[in-house]
Amino acid sequence: MAKQGAPRDQRMRQRLTVEAARIMAEEGVRDYLVAKRKAAERLGAPGTENMPRNREIQEALAQYQRLFLGDSHAHHLRRLREAAMEAMDFFTRFRPRLVGSVLDGTASDWSDVNLHLFADTPEEVAVFLMDRGIPFESGERRLRFNRDDWEFYPVYRFMAGNVPVDVTVFRCEGLRQAPRSQVDGQPMERANRDAVKRLLMEEDDPMRSFG
Repeated sequence: MAKQGAPRDQRMRQRLTVEAARIMAEEGVRDYLVAKRKAAERLGAPGTENMPRNREIQEALAQYQRLFLGDSHAHHLRRLREAAMEAMDFFTRFRPRLVGSVLDGTASDWSDVNLHLFADTPEEVAVFLMDRGIPFESGERRLRFNRDDWEFYPVYRFMAGNVPVDVTVFRCEGLRQAPRSQVDGQPMERANRDAVKRLLMEEDDPMRSFG
């Protein structure tokens, strides 16, 4: 019986992967677990334990965006990366790093530009924004570094034109160790300004990535 059920289970896993990716692309759901649960409910499998991995959904999301959103997604991603460059120029003194969906290319219409900043104290960033007359909201974000090592970090959110920018502030030494990604549990990829500039140049000249 197990052998007969395996292909059916695999098909359901694939359907869950595609549906979770569609939910993230079309409905603005950012949390992989929430997307998986919604997909399972809609496909009539709320009790399944055969859930796809986050990495599988991320790959399906990128494929969905290429197939169904095409140029509109490419233009939107470029606009967000250009906004990220401007924000990184603005925050130069805090050694900004781009992270998240704008970096990995899966940003949707609901995505923020996510930056990591590094300062002696979080208040430096708040004062920096206030001195320049930029209204912002503050909060906290819980991040994981090792299996059971979670910490809270201050977050500031503001609008740069019509693009939402979300910055997480770390101590200066935090530049040496990135928190774990919710996608695969590995240290989060971070990109400095030069790396983001290269991404934009590769978009202008796709053959550059093969050179």
